[in-house]
Amino acid sequence: MPTVLVTGASTGIGRATALALAPTHTVLAGVRRLEDAPPGTTAVELDITNSEQLAALRDIPQLDALVNNAGIAVTGPLEYLPLDELRRQLEVNAIGQLAVIQAVMAQLRAARGRIVNVSSIGGRMALPLYGPYAASKFALEALSDSLRREQRDVKVIVIEPGAIATPIWDRGIARADAIWETVPAEGKTRYDALRTTLRDRGKQLGTEGVPVEEAAAVIVNALTTEKPRARYIIGRQAKVQATIGRLLPDRAADALLARLLNNR
Repeated sequence: MPTVLVTGASTGIGRATALALAPTHTVLAGVRRLEDAPPGTTAVELDITNSEQLAALRDIPQLDALVNNAGIAVTGPLEYLPLDELRRQLEVNAIGQLAVIQAVMAQLRAARGRIVNVSSIGGRMALPLYGPYAASKFALEALSDSLRREQRDVKVIVIEPGAIATPIWDRGIARADAIWETVPAEGKTRYDALRTTLRDRGKQLGTEGVPVEEAAAVIVNALTTEKPRARYIIGRQAKVQATIGRLLPDRAADALLARLLNNR
């Protein structure tokens, strides 16, 4: 059976993907705690910012595919964002993704394998207060484009989900609340209405978004179809955002988003 490494496999899209692949693949489930690996997979202790754990990936004897899914979400008004939070966001969602790729590229090239980078529709359009997260996904999109154009033996594919019902929303909201506590009073007055709108939207999408199984099915297809596309958009909301970004001038898109988010 083909062997695939799935990072961030303990919850959400990563877990659903690992479970979907398990019947037909040898799945190496990258998890921070070994006990969190999905059933039917082989647990691999992996924090994608840990240099020793990354180095250990080079010892995997055979690897046919990588699903680069691990990630975090940092949000908040850029005017008051602690820069260490931005560094952390980029370290996990962009630098960490490339570090995993570098660690396993030799095996993937030998297998003429595939890399699936799980980005976001936020890698095409940055919403207000989502600047840190969007910056990391824009970076991942750029890295993916360059890598795809550099490689002859490894196919590079980007997945762009919209609102998926995963625990990342709850974790992101908790971190955003902590960042919000550091915002001074004048900032809270300036951004409170927008922050409340987006926070409520995030809580809703955490339970009412596209099921993780739908995202997993797209990833499995990208890994197994003979001629995968360079990009896959998941969910109606993501497709609407992509259309807005493609068709509307920037100022018109700004005005539409302001209206939708009650930020006028």
